Amino acid sequence: MAEVLPYGRQSVDESDVAAVTAVLRGDWLTTGPAVERFEADLAAWTGAPAVAVTSGTAALHVAYAAAGVGQGDEVVCSPMTFVATAACAALRGARVVFADVEDETLTLDPAAVATTARTRVVAAVDYAGHPADYDALRRVQGDALLLADAAHSVGGTWRGRPVGSLADLTTFSFFPTKNLTTGEGGAVVSADPALLARARRFRNHGLVRDRAEQRFPDEGGWHQEVHEFGLNYRLPDVLCALGSSQLRRLPAFKARRAAVAERYRDGLADLPGLRLPTRRPEADPVWHLYAVRVLEGRRRALYDHLRAAGIGVQVNYIPAYWHPVFADLGYRRGLCPVAERFYAEQLSLPLFPDLVDADVDRVIAAVRAFFA
Repeated sequence: MAEVLPYGRQSVDESDVAAVTAVLRGDWLTTGPAVERFEADLAAWTGAPAVAVTSGTAALHVAYAAAGVGQGDEVVCSPMTFVATAACAALRGARVVFADVEDETLTLDPAAVATTARTRVVAAVDYAGHPADYDALRRVQGDALLLADAAHSVGGTWRGRPVGSLADLTTFSFFPTKNLTTGEGGAVVSADPALLARARRFRNHGLVRDRAEQRFPDEGGWHQEVHEFGLNYRLPDVLCALGSSQLRRLPAFKARRAAVAERYRDGLADLPGLRLPTRRPEADPVWHLYAVRVLEGRRRALYDHLRAAGIGVQVNYIPAYWHPVFADLGYRRGLCPVAERFYAEQLSLPLFPDLVDADVDRVIAAVRAFFA
C-alpha cells in the first residue's frame, strides 16, 4: 500500500532547528528575548502589535477577555469554524449568536449579522485562508468590537491590507497544520493600546507589576498585584524562536500553497461532481485548506475512497452549534442553512508546503478515478 498522505503537516528545516537550538543553549527558555522578537516579527507581517500565547484557542480566550466579554453579553459568531471560536465566548459567560456564511467564501455574511445592545463582539473567521469582508462587517458591527479569527490566514491580505490590521482584534493559531508553526501556539494582535494591554495582562495571570498602576506600590520591590483574573498563556522562548524562523519562510510557504491549489484546479476543474473553491479579486489568501464540495450526496463515499487509498482527506468543519454541548444549550439544526449545506458537501484535500507535485497528482488521479 502507498504511504499515507496527510491532509496537512508542518514544514521544518535546518534553519528552524538552529533557531530552537540557539535558545536551548542560552539563558532564557521562557519570558525572554525570543518572545519579544517573535512578537515584533509577527507585528511586521500583520501591521499591529502582537501578544504571543500558547495556542489558537488561548488566543481566542485572551481576545474575548481583552474585549471584556462576560455574563449577559452576546457574541455573534460564524458556525463554519472549529468549535473553539464559539466555545471561548461561551466560557466567558456570553450567549453565542450564530450568523450564516456567504456561499462563495464561507466567511461570515454581513447581511446575516444582527447586533443588539448586548452584542460585545462580532467574530468572523477567515475560512480556509480567505479573509472575510471586513469592510462590510465594519458597517454592521454597531457598538461591538470586530474580531478576526485568522487561524487560517496569517500572511494573507484583503484589499492590500494585511490580515491582522482588518479588525479590532485578530487571533492566530500556529498548530503544525497551520500556515506556520510553533508546535503549539497562537497570538492576539490589535492596534488598540488598551485592548493590547488587557491581552498582555490576561495571558500572564492578570499580574500588575507597574508601580504606577498598583494599589499598594510601596509594599516592596518584589510586589505584584492581580486586579482582574487571568491565566498562564505564555508562549516560551523555545517556541517563539521557531515562530520567528518560520515567519522568514512564510513567503515560500504561501507561494507553494498557491501552486498546489492551482495544480488541483487544473486537474479537477472539469469534473461535474465537484465544486472547487474560489477567491474574490480583493483577496490575496494563503491557501490553508483546499476545500472542495462533493455534489449529489457523494461526500462520504469519496472520503472513504480516498482514505482507503492512503490519502488523508478531512472534513472542516461540523457547524459549531451541531456539537452536543451547544445542542444541550438549546441550539437547533437549521440555524444557518448555507453553512449546513456546505458542511454536507465539504472535503479538504491534502495541502501543505512540502507536498510535491507527484503527491498532488496522486490525489488528483484518485479523485478522478472515483468519478470515472
